[in-house]
This record gives sequence, structure tokens and C-alpha cells, in this order.
Amino acid sequence: MQRSAHIVAARRSPVAPRGGDLATLELHALAAPVIRAVLGDAGIGAAQVDEIIVSNALGAGGNPARLVALAADLPQRIGGYSIDRQCCGGLDALALARAMIVSGQAEIVLAGGVETYSQRPIRLRSRHGAALALPYDRPAFAPVADQDPDMDIAADQVAQQMGIDRAAQDAWARLSHQKAQAAQKALAVEIVALGPKNLDHDSYTRRLSPELCARAPILSGSITHANSAVAADAAAFSLVVSDRIAAQIAAPSVAILQSAALASDPAFPALAPVPAIREVLQKGAVGARDLAQVEMMEAYAAQALACIQETGLDPARCNIKGGALARGHPIGASGAILAVRLFHDLHQSAGQIGLAAIAAAGGLGSALLLQSGD
Repeated sequence: MQRSAHIVAARRSPVAPRGGDLATLELHALAAPVIRAVLGDAGIGAAQVDEIIVSNALGAGGNPARLVALAADLPQRIGGYSIDRQCCGGLDALALARAMIVSGQAEIVLAGGVETYSQRPIRLRSRHGAALALPYDRPAFAPVADQDPDMDIAADQVAQQMGIDRAAQDAWARLSHQKAQAAQKALAVEIVALGPKNLDHDSYTRRLSPELCARAPILSGSITHANSAVAADAAAFSLVVSDRIAAQIAAPSVAILQSAALASDPAFPALAPVPAIREVLQKGAVGARDLAQVEMMEAYAAQALACIQETGLDPARCNIKGGALARGHPIGASGAILAVRLFHDLHQSAGQIGLAAIAAAGGLGSALLLQSGD
């Protein structure tokens, strides 16, 4: 009998802008309370966990997963797997957990991501071995400069290519905030309050008026601060278990049906989720019309709109409680947040199918297909 993988609990921290309410928390302090809440929800003891997979993009290396595991009081035998797939990493962590479960390597795996944008290290590089150190804002994502555009520029390029003007982008951003504001009480069940002020909600969500959008500083062409996601701090984790374990515990269960992680032209990273979405739907024998809900990453309104347009998804079913434009973008945790969102909405109705999709610098795209139990 083929094994299957199921999410039986999923939680996240609030999302707070860089320098905001979560800025004083180190990476492990941000992740550990979320992990404890996930295990508590599922009624699973820390000693039962086989492995933890943690996405992190901005840390200084050193296996953050091990640091997080120790901070969360997981067994010392768990070494942890740290992955850096930039924005895709949080979703890819769940795909890797599924692979471990289905292949029989594990029964219970914690998977997710954490990012403390506020505490990212200051990186320096020397020039030809000279003593002068030159700071840099980001690493290279492609070896050739014209294949490695800044993300703001890349988003504007795809907006021009797809005919998505600033008005459409601003309208999508306003809608994201409106939906998130309306869903504050519903979102509370997935959030673990933490930080010095015991923050219990996404602090960036606000009323975004047309006037504010019009005054927003331009980043590149039609891309502005209003229609792009703010850099943020957050953590999100899911507990992925085998069908055998899922049947033993009294917790809601959402199956991970399929996953896809593909790369495309690094010069156009905003469209990278498109082939991943098409592949995961094909592998799952699911059509766009079969999807009850879609969590589409909104690093930029232009990117979300372009991917929805290219894949024939129903915009009305996308980000029904708001997206990253209303939350913020904690890079390594963003994909994991999409999965948490889907889990909490899907398990309320039987047999519902949901899709999560995200793009990353370098032309990476990932997608995950989930289905609630009968």
C-alpha cells in the first residue's frame, strides 16, 4: 500500500515589518514558540518527532534548523535540515517532508521556515583582496548580470509584458488589505502571539486607500511601495505525518497530494511559478476549476496577477483572506505561511482541494497541492 503524507497541525507567528514588533527576536526565538504550538495542537510529543526541515534565506548559515530544534526542545538526536531556496524554501520544506514520509524515511516531520529580516547579518566582500570591504545588498542569483535583475525591475518587466498597469496592481493591493482586515478574527486561530508586546496579529495590515497608493514612492516603473510586499519577520511550521500517524490522532488532516519545484529563465523570476503550477495540477489530475482555494504569493501585485492570468486560476478564489501584500514578505517563511493558510481553511470542509504557489529569485517556482480529508 502506498504511503501518503498529511498535515495535522500548522501555525505561524504574526508577520511584522522589518524593524517592527518582532525585530528583537533572534531566529530561534521566533521559531521555537510556533513549533511548540504546532506539536501541542496535534497532541504529539517532541520526542516523537523524526526530523525538522527549516527554510531560511537571510541568515549567516550554520544550520539554522539545528539551532531551532534545540531551542524548541526537540530531541538532541535531531540534527535538522536547513534549506536555502530563497522565497520558495518554506513551501519546498513541506515537499521534502512529504518525500521523507512517502518514502518511509520518517513518520513525523516538522517543516516550515523562519526569517528575521530585522537581524539579517551585514555582509561584506573585499575587492581583489584589498583591505577595503564593500557592502552588498544581495547575492548573485545568476552568473550573468543581464539574467539577474533586481526583483523590482523584474516585476515591472512582467507587468509591461502582460499589460498589467499600475491601476490594476494598486487595486489588487487594496483588495489584499481589505480581505485581510475583514478576516482578522478568522486569522487569529493560526497565529501564535509572541514578541515583547505579545503581538497577536499581522501588524502591517491596514486600510490602503487610492490616495495612499497614488502617493506611494516608485520602485521601478509601475512598481511602488504600495503594490509590493514589505520586508518582514515571521516563522511558520506544519507537522507532516504518515497516514498511519494521522489515523491515530484526533486532529484535522489535510493531505499533501503533490508538489512541484521547477526553474525557468532567471531573467523573468515573476513568472517562475507558472510551470510549477501546471505540473502540480497535471500530476494531481486536477484542473483549475477544481480548486476551492489558492494561496498565491504576492511579493508584487504584478507577479500575482501575471501568474493568475497565465494559469487560468480564478482570482476570486485566490488569497481569500488577504496575501503577502497585506502581511509582508519574510522570505524563507513566506511559502510556509501559504501552507498554514491553506491548512486552516481547507480542513473546515471535506474533500476541498487547494493550491499554494510561490516564485523566487533566480527563476525558481514551487507549488503544493493539498486536499482536506473526507
